[in-house]
Amino acid sequence: MNTRILFRYGLIACGLLFTVACSTTQNAASAQQETSEKGTSEFEKAIEKSIAYEGLFTVYQDTTNGSTKLAIKEDQLDKEYIYFGLSQDGVLEAGHFRGAYRDNKVFKVRKYYDRIEFVAQNTNYYFDEDSPLSRAAEANISEATLVSAKIEAEDKENGIMLIDGNAIFLSENFNQIKPSPSPAQRPGSFSLGSLSREKTKYSEIRSYPENTDVVVEYVYDSPFSMGATSDAVTDNRFVTIRFQHSFIEMPENDYRSRYDDPRVGYFMTETDDQVSTDATPYRDLIHRWHLVKQNPEAELSDPVEPIVWWIENTTPLEFRETIKEATLAWNEAFEAAGFTNAIEVKVQPDDAEWEAGDIRYNVLRWTSSPIPPFGGYGPSFVNPRTGQILGADVMLEWVFFSNRMREQDIFADDIAMRERLGEAMNGSYCTFGHHMQQNNQFGMSALHVMGAPEEEFSEFQKEALTMLILHEVGHTLGLSHNMQASTLHSPADIHSEELANTIGLTGSVMDYSTVNVSSDRSNQGRYYDIKPGPYDIWAIEFGYNPELDDEDYREDVLSRSTEPELAFGNDADDMRSPGKAIDPRVMIDDMSSDPVAYAVDRIELTGELKNGLVEKYGTREGQSYQELRNAFFTLMGRRATQAGVISRQIGGVYRDRAFIGQDGGSRPFTPVPAEKQKEAMSYLAEYLFAPEAYSSSHDVYSYLQIQRRGFNFFSSTEDPKIHDLVLGAQTNVLNHLMHPATMKRITDSRTYGNEYSVADVTADLTAAIFEEDADSNVNTFRQNLQIAYTERLIGILGSDAHDRIAKSAALYNLQQIKEMTGARGAANNETRAHTAHIHLLIDKAMES
Repeated sequence: MNTRILFRYGLIACGLLFTVACSTTQNAASAQQETSEKGTSEFEKAIEKSIAYEGLFTVYQDTTNGSTKLAIKEDQLDKEYIYFGLSQDGVLEAGHFRGAYRDNKVFKVRKYYDRIEFVAQNTNYYFDEDSPLSRAAEANISEATLVSAKIEAEDKENGIMLIDGNAIFLSENFNQIKPSPSPAQRPGSFSLGSLSREKTKYSEIRSYPENTDVVVEYVYDSPFSMGATSDAVTDNRFVTIRFQHSFIEMPENDYRSRYDDPRVGYFMTETDDQVSTDATPYRDLIHRWHLVKQNPEAELSDPVEPIVWWIENTTPLEFRETIKEATLAWNEAFEAAGFTNAIEVKVQPDDAEWEAGDIRYNVLRWTSSPIPPFGGYGPSFVNPRTGQILGADVMLEWVFFSNRMREQDIFADDIAMRERLGEAMNGSYCTFGHHMQQNNQFGMSALHVMGAPEEEFSEFQKEALTMLILHEVGHTLGLSHNMQASTLHSPADIHSEELANTIGLTGSVMDYSTVNVSSDRSNQGRYYDIKPGPYDIWAIEFGYNPELDDEDYREDVLSRSTEPELAFGNDADDMRSPGKAIDPRVMIDDMSSDPVAYAVDRIELTGELKNGLVEKYGTREGQSYQELRNAFFTLMGRRATQAGVISRQIGGVYRDRAFIGQDGGSRPFTPVPAEKQKEAMSYLAEYLFAPEAYSSSHDVYSYLQIQRRGFNFFSSTEDPKIHDLVLGAQTNVLNHLMHPATMKRITDSRTYGNEYSVADVTADLTAAIFEEDADSNVNTFRQNLQIAYTERLIGILGSDAHDRIAKSAALYNLQQIKEMTGARGAANNETRAHTAHIHLLIDKAMES
């Protein structure tokens, strides 16, 4: 074949190749265009019957069946967001109530092939980026893939992917709504049924540029009743919980984290420094608002953005001004931190288009629940990466002002409260409102019996509400409790109104101090704190003063922690529950620098008030005796509470958290002086254990009638259970004094100064409970007490928790009791029967 032919065939071949290539390119372009058009049409088709809620994350809700689609943009992939969960409404039995703040975490949105994943991040650890170890930051740390949803449609031109929103919001993947079964749950306790896929539905969807809120009504079904519930549950087979999921944009600002110090109390996010070689490798972030001065050079300046509070329009009109004044009172503390007008207060208009659940607003809210979970509650949610507070609410319950009483709560400690609230707030919450309600009932009863004028009642209620607001707003500013602040003034100064007005009744409004009713009507000062105390002002300076970014200035401020008015101890330190903590100065319901003397005064006051109950309440014609009964149980509860305050001195150890070399600091642990412990024991013997401690006959006992309502006596008789009431107060103290932790601490603390041994304590207890009527008749209150004490001694013998020193003391005292009670031959039949019972218990214990 000649070259011309070859050239021709070459041209043809090239032409064919060019044609094929062009055709292929055109087909590919056409296919790509078709794919794009097809994808877009699929996207549009997926949302064509939907309402769009555009914002941080756009949510599409189908108008025919209510289902949702969530739009994810490509630029949202691999970015961190904040999740916040909130119980909008629920029932206490299920661990939910209006305004309960729940989970708060960081998550990322990731794409994995044809799926979108929502992955919770572990924020518990810190790695310095300059350290080579940071390259191993993910080693042995588990993230949590909360949701993996298939991409249902894409808008490739705009970079948007659509996934099923129901898989995210109608599930419990982001937040567990139904509490897990608890090993401590009582048999027959209420539990939710199964989540109903058919009944669970969307209640509200709101989306804004910086956050997206989705409110869901979770419905739990059970074919049969699942335990006892209150009347707040219409039908316990079908329970609805209204829950809000919020996705929040990660803030990008100049906020500077501030780190915790054990000498001052803030809520915090715990973070471990995985590169540090310190003995305490902590980078714990305190929770605080982002306040920046308008004029950074000025000593005092307004903030660029103040903390704005809204009084919800549900708030009774007569309370609004007091609530506003109490909230603004915190501005005094912020001035010490360099800010003027740091807090503003506004009232939500009746025609406001926003609701209190909108996380963009900080709201002082009011409710009246069938079973109030609190009297007041001040939660906040934060950026877990920095500790910056992003929003807060204060929840207030009308029960705070009501005169109704749950008698089972009179001697209840926070353990019982935790059982009721369950998992409502992940074990961290404030019961100050309940505490204040009991304070108020005691205070009001005392004023009634003492014949206080009407205007004093109004002032009392105003002070009480002021105290509640100060406390709960303090929480929303980041402050935790301070249960040592009530030791500020001496018993002689505690009723000085001038000191209370200028310095404070206590060192901090974050304490659980008792209501300060004076037994001397001519010397009545403040009942409650009406302003932040010296500790509060100092703590706000530590948290918010911009100058504390300088390490030297920070240490100058913290060095003041040893000043008496700045004494601090929070829930981890307080001794409210038997066997808990060690320092008796860190206690609830106490007052003054001598809480024992103050408690004795309270006990004597309750006795005087009890004698006036029938005259004051029993002569109100046309009324039942319910109010008299309430007043009586309130007084008895106060007496029992103060006995508990006294008991914490025994086996107590003063602790000091001052750092090494700090001026004013002492040894970390110093046992309570033996004479102070013995003084406390003598008062317990006199006011709690002695035969005459409780009157075996009193005119008030025959008036303690509950007002009848339907068949509410069906499960229990209506007669007053006076002996149960008294024994409850006595055993509450015995539970602490004979707790294994207390008895071990008494022995351990002897190695560093304690001179009051377990043998001494138990010998004094035995003498207080048996000696005075060892050879005579025993009244029925003492019979109950003696049996209860004997049973506890026997329990120690067989206990795995008590040490050998405690067991030896228990054995010896059982022998002493049998010997002491052996000479009751001339006693009456009742006492002889009682003695035989004790001897039988001891003999059986000795045989085993």
